[in-house]
Amino acid sequence: MSGRVLAWARARRAAGTAGWRGTDALVRGAVGGLGLVALGVVLHRFELLLIGAPLLVSTVLALAVPVGAAPVPRADRLPRTVETGDDARLTIHVDAGPGIEFLAVRLPTPDAPAVGPVQLLPGHARSLRARLRWNAWGEGVDVRPDHLVAGRDALLIAGPVTGPESRRTVLPPVAPLPAGPLPPRAAGLVGVHRSARAGDGTELRAIRPFHPGDRVRRVDWRVTLRAGAAIGDPLGALHVRERHAEADAELLLAIDSRMDVVPSIAAWSDSEGDTAVRPGGTLDTSVRAVAALAAGFLRQGDRVGLIDLGRPQLGIAPGAGHRHLLRIRHQLVACSRSAGWAPKPILRQTPSGAVILVLSPFLDDAITDCVLHAARRGERVMAVDMLPPLIPDPASPWGEVVRQILTGEHRTRLTALRTQGVPVIPWSDGTPIAATLRKLRRRR
Repeated sequence: MSGRVLAWARARRAAGTAGWRGTDALVRGAVGGLGLVALGVVLHRFELLLIGAPLLVSTVLALAVPVGAAPVPRADRLPRTVETGDDARLTIHVDAGPGIEFLAVRLPTPDAPAVGPVQLLPGHARSLRARLRWNAWGEGVDVRPDHLVAGRDALLIAGPVTGPESRRTVLPPVAPLPAGPLPPRAAGLVGVHRSARAGDGTELRAIRPFHPGDRVRRVDWRVTLRAGAAIGDPLGALHVRERHAEADAELLLAIDSRMDVVPSIAAWSDSEGDTAVRPGGTLDTSVRAVAALAAGFLRQGDRVGLIDLGRPQLGIAPGAGHRHLLRIRHQLVACSRSAGWAPKPILRQTPSGAVILVLSPFLDDAITDCVLHAARRGERVMAVDMLPPLIPDPASPWGEVVRQILTGEHRTRLTALRTQGVPVIPWSDGTPIAATLRKLRRRR
Protein backbone atom coordinates (compact mmCIF):
# COMPACT_ATOMS: atom_id res chain seq x y z
CA MET A 1 0.00 0.00 0.00
CA SER A 2 2.84 2.44 0.81
CA GLY A 3 4.39 1.87 -2.65
CA ARG A 4 1.13 2.82 -4.37
CA VAL A 5 0.81 5.93 -2.24
CA LEU A 6 4.36 6.97 -3.17
CA ALA A 7 3.63 6.39 -6.86
CA TRP A 8 0.52 8.51 -6.53
CA ALA A 9 2.50 11.27 -4.82
CA ARG A 10 5.17 11.29 -7.55
CA ALA A 11 2.57 11.38 -10.34
CA ARG A 12 0.67 14.15 -8.60
CA ARG A 13 3.84 16.23 -8.18
CA ALA A 14 4.84 15.76 -11.83
CA ALA A 15 1.35 16.69 -13.02
CA GLY A 16 1.41 19.85 -10.95
CA THR A 17 4.63 21.03 -12.55
CA ALA A 18 3.24 20.31 -16.07
CA GLY A 19 0.17 22.51 -15.69
CA TRP A 20 -2.29 19.95 -14.44
CA ARG A 21 -4.55 20.33 -11.42
CA GLY A 22 -6.75 17.98 -9.49
CA THR A 23 -10.51 17.89 -9.68
CA ASP A 24 -13.19 17.18 -7.09
CA ALA A 25 -13.23 13.57 -8.30
CA LEU A 26 -9.59 13.23 -7.26
CA VAL A 27 -10.31 14.59 -3.80
CA ARG A 28 -13.30 12.33 -3.34
CA GLY A 29 -11.43 9.26 -4.60
CA ALA A 30 -8.28 9.80 -2.56
CA VAL A 31 -9.68 11.21 0.66
CA GLY A 32 -12.89 9.19 0.62
CA GLY A 33 -11.19 5.89 -0.25
CA LEU A 34 -8.39 6.34 2.24
CA GLY A 35 -10.81 7.43 4.96
CA LEU A 36 -13.10 4.44 4.43
CA VAL A 37 -10.17 2.03 4.49
CA ALA A 38 -8.79 3.57 7.70
CA LEU A 39 -12.20 3.64 9.32
CA GLY A 40 -12.83 0.02 8.37
CA VAL A 41 -9.50 -1.05 9.90
CA VAL A 42 -10.15 0.87 13.14
CA LEU A 43 -13.75 -0.31 13.52
CA HIS A 44 -13.10 -3.77 12.14
CA ARG A 45 -15.87 -3.29 9.57
CA PHE A 46 -15.31 -5.36 6.44
CA GLU A 47 -18.03 -3.59 4.45
CA LEU A 48 -16.17 -0.28 4.82
CA LEU A 49 -13.01 -1.90 3.48
CA LEU A 50 -15.03 -3.41 0.63
CA ILE A 51 -16.26 0.07 -0.39
CA GLY A 52 -13.14 2.13 0.24
CA ALA A 53 -10.43 -0.18 -1.14
CA PRO A 54 -11.69 -0.27 -4.79
CA LEU A 55 -12.18 3.49 -4.73
CA LEU A 56 -8.67 4.13 -3.46
CA VAL A 57 -7.04 1.57 -5.75
CA SER A 58 -8.79 2.89 -8.86
CA THR A 59 -7.68 6.42 -8.00
CA VAL A 60 -4.07 5.38 -7.53
CA LEU A 61 -4.07 3.32 -10.74
CA ALA A 62 -5.48 6.23 -12.74
CA LEU A 63 -2.85 8.59 -11.38
CA ALA A 64 -0.05 6.10 -11.98
CA VAL A 65 -0.34 6.60 -15.74
CA PRO A 66 1.96 9.52 -16.69
CA VAL A 67 0.22 12.38 -18.43
CA GLY A 68 3.26 14.48 -19.42
CA ALA A 69 2.93 18.08 -20.52
CA ALA A 70 -0.51 19.44 -21.28
CA PRO A 71 -1.03 19.34 -25.08
CA VAL A 72 -1.61 22.60 -26.92
CA PRO A 73 -3.63 22.47 -30.17
CA ARG A 74 -1.83 24.09 -33.13
CA ALA A 75 -3.79 25.34 -36.12
CA ASP A 76 -2.44 25.38 -39.66
CA ARG A 77 -1.54 28.72 -41.14
CA LEU A 78 -4.05 30.34 -43.46
CA PRO A 79 -3.61 33.38 -45.75
CA ARG A 80 -3.69 36.71 -43.92
CA THR A 81 -5.96 38.22 -46.59
CA VAL A 82 -9.01 36.50 -48.07
CA GLU A 83 -11.98 37.44 -50.19
CA THR A 84 -15.56 37.67 -48.99
CA GLY A 85 -17.33 34.39 -49.59
CA ASP A 86 -14.16 32.26 -49.59
CA ASP A 87 -13.99 29.09 -47.55
CA ALA A 88 -11.15 26.88 -46.39
CA ARG A 89 -10.53 23.69 -44.47
CA LEU A 90 -8.58 24.08 -41.24
CA THR A 91 -6.57 21.33 -39.57
CA ILE A 92 -5.68 21.56 -35.86
CA HIS A 93 -2.92 19.25 -34.65
CA VAL A 94 -2.80 17.85 -31.10
CA ASP A 95 0.14 15.97 -29.54
CA ALA A 96 -1.55 14.17 -26.64
CA GLY A 97 0.26 11.71 -24.39
CA PRO A 98 -0.95 8.24 -23.38
CA GLY A 99 -2.47 9.54 -20.15
CA ILE A 100 -5.00 11.80 -21.92
CA GLU A 101 -8.53 10.42 -21.88
CA PHE A 102 -10.49 13.18 -23.64
CA LEU A 103 -9.99 16.64 -25.13
CA ALA A 104 -12.52 19.47 -25.37
CA VAL A 105 -11.75 22.03 -28.11
CA ARG A 106 -13.73 25.01 -29.30
CA LEU A 107 -13.67 24.73 -33.11
CA PRO A 108 -14.90 27.34 -35.58
CA THR A 109 -17.78 26.58 -37.91
CA PRO A 110 -18.90 28.27 -41.16
CA ASP A 111 -21.65 30.07 -39.22
CA ALA A 112 -19.69 30.83 -36.03
CA PRO A 113 -16.01 31.59 -36.65
CA ALA A 114 -13.55 32.11 -33.78
CA VAL A 115 -15.97 31.14 -30.99
CA GLY A 116 -17.66 28.05 -32.35
CA PRO A 117 -19.16 25.24 -30.28
CA VAL A 118 -17.11 22.99 -27.98
CA GLN A 119 -16.43 19.51 -29.33
CA LEU A 120 -15.52 16.60 -27.05
CA LEU A 121 -12.95 14.28 -28.63
CA PRO A 122 -11.13 11.15 -27.45
CA GLY A 123 -7.60 11.53 -26.16
CA HIS A 124 -6.06 9.52 -29.00
CA ALA A 125 -7.15 12.11 -31.63
CA ARG A 126 -4.14 13.66 -33.36
CA SER A 127 -5.77 16.05 -35.86
CA LEU A 128 -9.03 17.96 -35.83
CA ARG A 129 -10.66 19.30 -38.98
CA ALA A 130 -12.92 22.31 -39.28
CA ARG A 131 -14.33 24.37 -42.13
CA LEU A 132 -14.22 28.15 -42.31
CA ARG A 133 -16.30 30.50 -44.43
CA TRP A 134 -15.79 34.26 -44.47
CA ASN A 135 -19.25 35.69 -45.11
CA ALA A 136 -18.62 39.25 -43.87
CA TRP A 137 -15.80 41.62 -44.78
CA GLY A 138 -13.62 43.28 -42.17
CA GLU A 139 -10.80 42.38 -39.82
CA GLY A 140 -11.09 40.15 -36.79
CA VAL A 141 -10.40 36.81 -35.15
CA ASP A 142 -11.61 33.76 -37.05
CA VAL A 143 -9.73 30.94 -35.27
CA ARG A 144 -9.22 30.59 -31.52
CA PRO A 145 -8.94 26.98 -30.34
CA ASP A 146 -9.83 27.24 -26.66
CA HIS A 147 -9.24 23.84 -25.09
CA LEU A 148 -9.43 21.73 -21.94
CA VAL A 149 -7.58 18.42 -21.44
CA ALA A 150 -8.49 15.70 -18.96
CA GLY A 151 -6.47 12.69 -17.76
CA ARG A 152 -7.70 9.23 -16.76
CA ASP A 153 -11.13 9.27 -15.09
CA ALA A 154 -10.96 13.11 -15.27
CA LEU A 155 -8.98 13.18 -12.01
CA LEU A 156 -6.52 15.69 -13.51
CA ILE A 157 -7.38 18.47 -15.93
CA ALA A 158 -5.41 21.20 -17.67
CA GLY A 159 -7.37 24.28 -18.60
CA PRO A 160 -9.60 25.69 -19.79
CA VAL A 161 -7.01 27.61 -21.81
CA THR A 162 -7.73 30.41 -24.25
CA GLY A 163 -6.07 29.43 -27.52
CA PRO A 164 -3.91 31.69 -29.66
CA GLU A 165 -5.90 34.02 -31.88
CA SER A 166 -5.57 33.97 -35.63
CA ARG A 167 -6.63 37.24 -37.26
CA ARG A 168 -7.67 37.65 -40.85
CA THR A 169 -8.45 40.55 -43.17
CA VAL A 170 -11.50 39.90 -45.32
CA LEU A 171 -11.62 42.31 -48.25
CA PRO A 172 -14.92 43.95 -49.24
CA PRO A 173 -16.60 42.27 -52.20
CA VAL A 174 -16.48 43.82 -55.66
CA ALA A 175 -19.90 43.86 -57.31
CA PRO A 176 -20.15 44.48 -61.08
CA LEU A 177 -21.43 48.01 -61.72
CA PRO A 178 -21.80 50.03 -64.92
CA ALA A 179 -19.08 52.69 -64.88
CA GLY A 180 -19.92 55.95 -66.59
CA PRO A 181 -17.49 58.13 -68.53
CA LEU A 182 -15.61 60.68 -66.47
CA PRO A 183 -14.83 64.21 -67.68
CA PRO A 184 -11.22 64.21 -68.92
CA ARG A 185 -8.66 65.92 -66.77
CA ALA A 186 -5.84 67.39 -68.86
CA ALA A 187 -3.03 66.53 -66.46
CA GLY A 188 -0.76 64.78 -68.95
CA LEU A 189 -0.50 63.31 -72.40
CA VAL A 190 -1.55 59.79 -71.44
CA GLY A 191 -4.90 58.33 -70.53
CA VAL A 192 -8.01 56.84 -72.10
CA HIS A 193 -10.18 59.95 -72.43
CA ARG A 194 -10.18 62.43 -75.29
CA SER A 195 -9.01 65.91 -74.38
CA ALA A 196 -10.15 69.11 -76.08
CA ARG A 197 -6.59 70.10 -76.96
CA ALA A 198 -4.36 68.69 -79.68
CA GLY A 199 -1.83 66.02 -78.85
CA ASP A 200 -0.51 62.57 -79.69
CA GLY A 201 -3.66 60.57 -79.26
CA THR A 202 -5.35 58.18 -81.66
CA GLU A 203 -8.59 60.06 -82.43
CA LEU A 204 -8.54 62.48 -85.38
CA ARG A 205 -9.17 66.10 -84.46
CA ALA A 206 -8.70 67.97 -87.78
CA ILE A 207 -6.65 68.19 -90.99
CA ARG A 208 -4.90 71.53 -91.40
CA PRO A 209 -2.07 73.11 -93.41
CA PHE A 210 1.50 72.41 -92.34
CA HIS A 211 3.00 74.85 -89.80
CA PRO A 212 6.64 75.22 -88.80
CA GLY A 213 7.35 72.82 -85.96
CA ASP A 214 5.00 70.07 -87.10
CA ARG A 215 6.47 66.59 -87.43
CA VAL A 216 6.88 65.09 -90.87
CA ARG A 217 5.30 61.81 -89.81
CA ARG A 218 2.02 63.67 -89.29
CA VAL A 219 1.80 64.71 -92.94
CA ASP A 220 -1.28 63.33 -94.69
CA TRP A 221 0.17 62.62 -98.12
CA ARG A 222 -3.15 61.77 -99.74
CA VAL A 223 -4.67 65.15 -98.86
CA THR A 224 -1.36 66.86 -99.71
CA LEU A 225 -1.30 65.34 -103.23
CA ARG A 226 -4.92 66.31 -103.87
CA ALA A 227 -4.28 69.89 -102.74
CA GLY A 228 -1.07 70.04 -104.78
CA ALA A 229 -2.82 68.80 -107.89
CA ALA A 230 -5.38 71.59 -107.53
CA ILE A 231 -2.71 74.31 -107.46
CA GLY A 232 -0.25 72.62 -109.83
CA ASP A 233 2.48 72.10 -107.20
CA PRO A 234 2.41 68.59 -105.66
CA LEU A 235 4.57 69.60 -102.67
CA GLY A 236 3.45 73.17 -102.28
CA ALA A 237 0.50 72.54 -99.94
CA LEU A 238 1.49 70.14 -97.18
CA HIS A 239 -1.32 69.08 -94.82
CA VAL A 240 -1.00 67.32 -91.48
CA ARG A 241 -3.37 65.21 -89.42
CA GLU A 242 -4.02 66.74 -86.02
CA ARG A 243 -5.17 64.38 -83.25
CA HIS A 244 -6.74 64.83 -79.85
CA ALA A 245 -4.59 64.46 -76.76
CA GLU A 246 -5.44 61.59 -74.43
CA ALA A 247 -5.84 62.83 -70.87
CA ASP A 248 -6.35 61.18 -67.51
CA ALA A 249 -9.67 61.35 -65.65
CA GLU A 250 -9.64 61.20 -61.87
CA LEU A 251 -12.38 60.07 -59.51
CA LEU A 252 -12.25 60.62 -55.75
CA LEU A 253 -14.57 58.47 -53.64
CA ALA A 254 -15.30 60.18 -50.31
CA ILE A 255 -16.77 57.90 -47.65
CA ASP A 256 -18.49 59.22 -44.53
CA SER A 257 -17.20 56.96 -41.75
CA ARG A 258 -18.49 59.20 -38.93
CA MET A 259 -21.80 57.39 -38.56
CA ASP A 260 -23.25 53.98 -39.24
CA VAL A 261 -27.02 53.73 -39.17
CA VAL A 262 -29.38 50.89 -40.00
CA PRO A 263 -32.97 51.12 -41.28
CA SER A 264 -34.46 50.48 -37.82
CA ILE A 265 -34.26 53.66 -35.74
CA ALA A 266 -34.65 51.63 -32.53
CA ALA A 267 -31.31 49.87 -33.28
CA TRP A 268 -29.29 53.08 -33.72
CA SER A 269 -28.19 53.06 -30.09
CA ASP A 270 -27.54 49.31 -29.94
CA SER A 271 -23.95 48.09 -29.74
CA GLU A 272 -22.62 45.19 -31.75
CA GLY A 273 -19.77 44.42 -29.38
CA ASP A 274 -16.36 44.49 -31.04
CA THR A 275 -17.86 44.77 -34.51
CA ALA A 276 -17.31 48.26 -35.89
CA VAL A 277 -19.58 47.81 -38.92
CA ARG A 278 -23.15 46.59 -38.70
CA PRO A 279 -24.33 44.45 -41.62
CA GLY A 280 -26.82 46.36 -43.74
CA GLY A 281 -25.84 49.72 -42.24
CA THR A 282 -24.83 52.80 -44.17
CA LEU A 283 -21.12 52.22 -43.56
CA ASP A 284 -21.33 48.64 -44.79
CA THR A 285 -23.26 49.75 -47.88
CA SER A 286 -20.85 52.64 -48.51
CA VAL A 287 -17.78 50.41 -48.33
CA ARG A 288 -19.32 47.92 -50.75
CA ALA A 289 -20.31 50.76 -53.09
CA VAL A 290 -16.83 52.31 -53.01
CA ALA A 291 -15.21 48.95 -53.81
CA ALA A 292 -17.60 48.36 -56.71
CA LEU A 293 -17.21 51.88 -58.12
CA ALA A 294 -13.43 51.79 -57.80
CA ALA A 295 -13.26 48.46 -59.62
CA GLY A 296 -15.53 49.70 -62.43
CA PHE A 297 -13.68 52.95 -63.10
CA LEU A 298 -10.23 51.42 -62.72
CA ARG A 299 -11.22 48.76 -65.23
CA GLN A 300 -11.82 51.42 -67.88
CA GLY A 301 -8.47 53.08 -67.20
CA ASP A 302 -9.40 55.97 -64.90
CA ARG A 303 -7.50 57.05 -61.82
CA VAL A 304 -9.36 56.52 -58.53
CA GLY A 305 -8.59 57.84 -55.05
CA LEU A 306 -10.15 57.41 -51.60
CA ILE A 307 -11.10 60.05 -49.03
CA ASP A 308 -12.20 59.35 -45.44
CA LEU A 309 -14.24 62.39 -44.38
CA GLY A 310 -13.97 61.50 -40.69
CA ARG A 311 -10.23 60.77 -40.69
CA PRO A 312 -8.50 62.42 -43.67
CA GLN A 313 -5.14 60.83 -42.84
CA LEU A 314 -6.53 57.48 -44.03
CA GLY A 315 -7.10 58.67 -47.59
CA ILE A 316 -5.31 57.32 -50.67
CA ALA A 317 -4.04 59.41 -53.57
CA PRO A 318 -5.48 58.65 -57.03
CA GLY A 319 -3.88 55.75 -58.85
CA ALA A 320 -4.58 53.14 -61.47
CA GLY A 321 -4.24 49.42 -61.93
CA HIS A 322 -5.27 46.21 -60.19
CA ARG A 323 -2.81 46.66 -57.33
CA HIS A 324 -4.30 50.06 -56.61
CA LEU A 325 -7.73 48.42 -56.30
CA LEU A 326 -6.30 46.02 -53.71
CA ARG A 327 -4.79 49.00 -51.89
CA ILE A 328 -8.19 50.73 -51.81
CA ARG A 329 -9.96 47.62 -50.49
CA HIS A 330 -7.38 47.17 -47.74
CA GLN A 331 -7.74 50.83 -46.81
CA LEU A 332 -11.51 50.50 -46.65
CA VAL A 333 -11.05 47.85 -43.97
CA ALA A 334 -8.73 50.22 -42.10
CA CYS A 335 -11.29 53.03 -42.37
CA SER A 336 -14.04 50.81 -40.98
CA ARG A 337 -11.77 49.71 -38.12
CA SER A 338 -11.20 53.36 -37.16
CA ALA A 339 -14.77 54.46 -37.84
CA GLY A 340 -16.44 56.63 -35.25
CA TRP A 341 -18.09 59.94 -34.69
CA ALA A 342 -16.22 63.08 -35.70
CA PRO A 343 -17.92 66.47 -35.30
CA LYS A 344 -16.63 67.96 -38.55
CA PRO A 345 -16.05 66.17 -41.86
CA ILE A 346 -12.97 67.32 -43.75
CA LEU A 347 -12.76 67.44 -47.55
CA ARG A 348 -9.38 68.86 -48.38
CA GLN A 349 -8.29 70.47 -51.62
CA THR A 350 -8.46 67.91 -54.41
CA PRO A 351 -6.68 67.77 -57.79
CA SER A 352 -8.06 70.24 -60.29
CA GLY A 353 -10.67 68.75 -62.58
CA ALA A 354 -11.26 65.59 -60.54
CA VAL A 355 -14.79 64.33 -59.88
CA ILE A 356 -15.70 63.78 -56.22
CA LEU A 357 -18.41 61.32 -55.18
CA VAL A 358 -19.47 61.89 -51.56
CA LEU A 359 -21.20 58.80 -50.12
CA SER A 360 -23.05 59.72 -46.93
CA PRO A 361 -26.47 59.32 -45.24
CA PHE A 362 -26.56 63.16 -44.84
CA LEU A 363 -27.98 63.07 -41.33
CA ASP A 364 -26.29 66.25 -40.08
CA ASP A 365 -25.68 69.76 -41.37
CA ALA A 366 -21.89 69.44 -41.16
CA ILE A 367 -21.64 67.07 -44.13
CA THR A 368 -23.97 69.30 -46.18
CA ASP A 369 -21.85 72.37 -45.44
CA CYS A 370 -18.71 70.42 -46.36
CA VAL A 371 -20.10 69.45 -49.77
CA LEU A 372 -21.40 72.95 -50.48
CA HIS A 373 -18.06 74.50 -49.54
CA ALA A 374 -16.30 72.18 -51.99
CA ALA A 375 -18.80 73.08 -54.72
CA ARG A 376 -18.21 76.80 -54.14
CA ARG A 377 -14.47 76.20 -54.60
CA GLY A 378 -15.22 74.96 -58.08
CA GLU A 379 -14.93 71.24 -57.36
CA ARG A 380 -16.99 68.77 -59.39
CA VAL A 381 -18.90 67.26 -56.49
CA MET A 382 -21.70 64.68 -56.63
CA ALA A 383 -23.65 63.59 -53.55
CA VAL A 384 -24.65 59.92 -53.26
CA ASP A 385 -27.42 59.41 -50.70
CA MET A 386 -26.80 56.20 -48.73
CA LEU A 387 -29.67 56.54 -46.22
CA PRO A 388 -32.04 53.54 -46.42
CA PRO A 389 -35.81 53.82 -45.84
CA LEU A 390 -36.20 54.37 -42.12
CA ILE A 391 -38.33 52.13 -39.90
CA PRO A 392 -39.89 53.78 -36.80
CA ASP A 393 -39.48 52.37 -33.31
CA PRO A 394 -42.62 50.28 -32.65
CA ALA A 395 -42.07 50.37 -28.87
CA SER A 396 -42.25 54.16 -28.66
CA PRO A 397 -45.42 56.25 -29.16
CA TRP A 398 -43.21 58.89 -30.80
CA GLY A 399 -41.58 56.47 -33.23
CA GLU A 400 -43.43 57.67 -36.34
CA VAL A 401 -42.97 61.32 -35.38
CA VAL A 402 -39.21 60.82 -35.00
CA ARG A 403 -39.05 59.11 -38.38
CA GLN A 404 -40.92 61.97 -40.06
CA ILE A 405 -38.63 64.57 -38.47
CA LEU A 406 -35.48 62.72 -39.57
CA THR A 407 -36.84 62.20 -43.07
CA GLY A 408 -37.88 65.84 -43.39
CA GLU A 409 -34.49 67.17 -42.28
CA HIS A 410 -32.76 64.76 -44.62
CA ARG A 411 -34.93 65.90 -47.53
CA THR A 412 -34.18 69.56 -46.72
CA ARG A 413 -30.42 68.94 -46.84
CA LEU A 414 -30.64 67.21 -50.21
CA THR A 415 -32.77 70.05 -51.57
CA ALA A 416 -30.14 72.56 -50.45
CA LEU A 417 -27.51 70.61 -52.34
CA ARG A 418 -29.59 70.50 -55.52
CA THR A 419 -30.30 74.23 -55.26
CA GLN A 420 -26.56 74.94 -55.27
CA GLY A 421 -26.02 72.83 -58.38
CA VAL A 422 -24.72 69.66 -56.68
CA PRO A 423 -26.19 66.50 -58.29
CA VAL A 424 -27.83 64.23 -55.70
CA ILE A 425 -28.08 60.56 -56.59
CA PRO A 426 -29.77 57.85 -54.50
CA TRP A 427 -27.62 54.76 -54.30
CA SER A 428 -28.93 51.75 -56.18
CA ASP A 429 -26.79 49.81 -58.65
CA GLY A 430 -24.57 52.53 -60.04
CA THR A 431 -26.64 53.23 -63.16
CA PRO A 432 -27.81 56.72 -62.01
CA ILE A 433 -24.18 57.62 -61.30
CA ALA A 434 -23.14 56.66 -64.81
CA ALA A 435 -26.01 58.69 -66.33
CA THR A 436 -25.14 61.74 -64.22
CA LEU A 437 -21.50 61.50 -65.24
CA ARG A 438 -22.51 61.48 -68.91
CA LYS A 439 -24.56 64.64 -68.40
CA LEU A 440 -21.67 66.26 -66.55
CA ARG A 441 -19.29 65.41 -69.37
CA ARG A 442 -21.61 66.80 -72.06
CA ARG A 443 -22.09 69.97 -70.02
CA ARG A 444 -18.35 70.46 -69.71
